[in-house]
Amino acid sequence: MKKYILNAETVEKKMQRLALELIENNLDEQELILVGIEENGLVLAKNIRQLMKQSAAIQTELITLKLNKKKPEAVTLSKEMDFTDKVIVLIDDVTNSGKTLLYALKPFLNAHPRKIQTLVLVERTHTLYPITADYKGISLATTLQDHIYVEIDGDKVTGAYLK
Repeated sequence: MKKYILNAETVEKKMQRLALELIENNLDEQELILVGIEENGLVLAKNIRQLMKQSAAIQTELITLKLNKKKPEAVTLSKEMDFTDKVIVLIDDVTNSGKTLLYALKPFLNAHPRKIQTLVLVERTHTLYPITADYKGISLATTLQDHIYVEIDGDKVTGAYLK
């Protein structure tokens, strides 16, 4: 039995709010580079991008970031580009320890971006690394034994549950 913390309807509302927050906090920007961390972070990034297009004229570029979440030694991007003076938004489904978001920063550190922001659907409060999400759908205090899973069906986020 799954203990849902977010159902499909609530996820949609959270994503709409996250998209609006991104717009509000980046009104002066010409372009945002949305970097979706595979798998679920990419689906979330696609949805956020679509919601942003409905509400604002800010240009967005979508890039996929791949890494092994258990041993994130190699980090690859779907597109190489100059990130100098750009606004980058790293997007993932859940922060557990903060390790994934920390290692996802690697390709951007030498590029001197103007700012890097982080967005997650669910943030846990047990991070082991100095990473917090700038934008979060929900923040939960969980035990270290708890795991949060985000369910995806195609290009839709259908829910999140605690196990």
